[in-house]
Amino acid sequence: MKFFKPTSPGLREKTVQDFAELTESKPERSLLIKLKKKSGRNNQGKITVRHRGGGSRRFYRIIDFKRDKDNIPAQVLSIEYDPNR
Repeated sequence: MKFFKPTSPGLREKTVQDFAELTESKPERSLLIKLKKKSGRNNQGKITVRHRGGGSRRFYRIIDFKRDKDNIPAQVLSIEYDPNR
């Protein structure tokens, strides 16, 4: 946990996770998909939401939330940070 010094009323009780328990290894490449940037544009390419754009390149992690694959052995290799959740 990261604790902030109380230099303002908003920071007085603020704490955030520092993700120290997560792995530092690279994610499995076969479980990554590039996320296309929308930059505040609709299907016609027109800007519909202003002041959007730029930022870091993000990858979508393919996660089997349903867990409906029976009789297939699975193993947790690492616990990683997911920027989309």
